[in-house]
Amino acid sequence: MGIQLIGLSNAKQKLQRSLSAKIVSFLAMSGTNNVPKGHVAVYVGETYQRKKRFVIPISYLNHPLFQDLLNLAEEEFGFDHPMGCLTIPCSEDNFTALASILNGS
Repeated sequence: MGIQLIGLSNAKQKLQRSLSAKIVSFLAMSGTNNVPKGHVAVYVGETYQRKKRFVIPISYLNHPLFQDLLNLAEEEFGFDHPMGCLTIPCSEDNFTALASILNGS
């Protein structure tokens, strides 16, 4: 009986390692694991179907101009973002213009 429990325990550990490796592999392939340290991914766009993903430095989050965008996002979505992460409701052109301003400051 004791030998069977040890064998069951070993099989459980192997299964967990195998599943963990598959999950890590899936995340790497799906692109959700490619945000560098010190950055955050945001989705930008005015319509739900046309959102583009940007990876920005977290230092942008403290800038007053970017905080205006965050307030706009809070007004439109609250804290329930349809894309599953931070969604900014503005045009891509406006966002890239703001990012270039913030990049220079």
